[in-house]
Amino acid sequence: MLIEIVVERGAARVFHRRLKERFERDFPAAKLALRAAASGAPAPAAIGALLAIERLTYLKSRETFCDRLPEADIETSVAATPDMIIDFSSIDSRPLPSVLTLRPLFDGVGSEAALIGALLDGRAPQISIENVSTGEIVGMGVPSLETAGSLTEGMEAVYSRLIPLVIKAARDPQHSIARRLANPCEPSAARAARYAVRNLGARAARALYHWLCYAPHWRVGWRFNDGPGVMELGDLSGPKWNVLPDSGRRCYADPFAVTWQGRSCLFFEDLDHRVGKGVISFIEFGPDGPVGEAVPVIEEPWHLSYPFLIEAEGSLWMIPESSLSGAVPLYRCVEFPRRWERCATLLEGIEAADATVFAHRGRYYMTSVVREGVGGYSDTLAIHHAPSLLGPWRAHAAQPALIDVSAARPAGSVVERSGALWRPVQDCARGYGRALRLARIDRIDPENFAQTLTARIESGPQWPGGRLHTLNRAGRLECIDGVAITPKSRMLRQFANARFQPVAGGQSAAPTPADALASLVSRDQAVEELS
Repeated sequence: MLIEIVVERGAARVFHRRLKERFERDFPAAKLALRAAASGAPAPAAIGALLAIERLTYLKSRETFCDRLPEADIETSVAATPDMIIDFSSIDSRPLPSVLTLRPLFDGVGSEAALIGALLDGRAPQISIENVSTGEIVGMGVPSLETAGSLTEGMEAVYSRLIPLVIKAARDPQHSIARRLANPCEPSAARAARYAVRNLGARAARALYHWLCYAPHWRVGWRFNDGPGVMELGDLSGPKWNVLPDSGRRCYADPFAVTWQGRSCLFFEDLDHRVGKGVISFIEFGPDGPVGEAVPVIEEPWHLSYPFLIEAEGSLWMIPESSLSGAVPLYRCVEFPRRWERCATLLEGIEAADATVFAHRGRYYMTSVVREGVGGYSDTLAIHHAPSLLGPWRAHAAQPALIDVSAARPAGSVVERSGALWRPVQDCARGYGRALRLARIDRIDPENFAQTLTARIESGPQWPGGRLHTLNRAGRLECIDGVAITPKSRMLRQFANARFQPVAGGQSAAPTPADALASLVSRDQAVEELS
């Protein structure tokens, strides 16, 4: 089998070589060729200049997906007729008879210019794969820009997600997806200049904000609720939310509540800003709320967060997020709630975050978000399945199950309601951890996955702070999280406290100097914290 990757002459990037290498890995019996085709309209010279400036200023010697490939790496012709063509040329051409031709599109356009135009517009393009022979869309995704602080990093974020999307389409080229309308943007010198100025200002404001404040500073919210909660109502209404107190230098996130052996506890990520590494801590709850101080229970050399809890086989288990270790570990509770022992590794050699496990029709399923060292942390949904909690775990047939920044990343335990499975997910379309979505799982088995998104839940009068990315409940104890402005100095902290004091009518208090400072930052980056 011969697979040909067609690139416009003079436009081949390291990305195309990485795509070729991925095909060689996943299609070991195939022969790959990278071939040059006629060039389309060149991008404005300002785009090349901006990428060059970013290389000198931010990226130094690191190889990026945007680096140009030497002409010697590209073939001008291929002797044999290919069996499959991945066409990156912007010039429409008639597909060869009986040759499967897949064309990547950015906002519906087969040109890198549309990708760059979207990024200059401050958003990620919709990426899709067209089967040129049939005219059908056979793959689609919306990548995350949460780690993209420059045009180069934005292009890397998009290209890194395009690779698995192309591979998946090559495996199942007959899979048809409804075509979505998009508004492509063309790059220009003026737009590139505005982007550079805006990006420089955002970097400066972000640096100032991080110098003055602990950021991002997550906080846990809890309440006792005897009625329907967020999963049932689709909003934050109901009993008042209370903030779990923290020291300011330590922040709490990713709360998971559990009642076990007659005791109720809340487990969460506990991050010391001065260290920059999270551990798993708990606090016990009595009839009136938290009892005592937070107690660390699991610490590793790497960052830990998202302490997912599951009851199975008569024991209580935890799967904390450990993506920096390259594995998904399993801990068993040997003395509730303080003593946990690592007893197994469920997956190895994988950068998986927020693993969430649930049982369905005699099998266990694990959802997580994955990446391979490049791009965002919140857009690529992986599913694994196993006959028991201890495994063996196997990858789902439709891998990746989803590439969607607004619907992929788990945000808490999967629950059954009215005979259906529901998963809270993070909606990071407007930035990391900005909102929750409730997703009904319509179908899941080892070969198929489908979900329907329903309510979108944001912070607001009931829970101010601008972010919301975890939802869990155990009996009466319901918990969420969000962010707070937490200045490092006592004086600024006094200003910031006013932000979280409600006034009459349920509205937020008047803006404070701390609000003005926070408004300078157009988006926080999740690179500091993977939770």
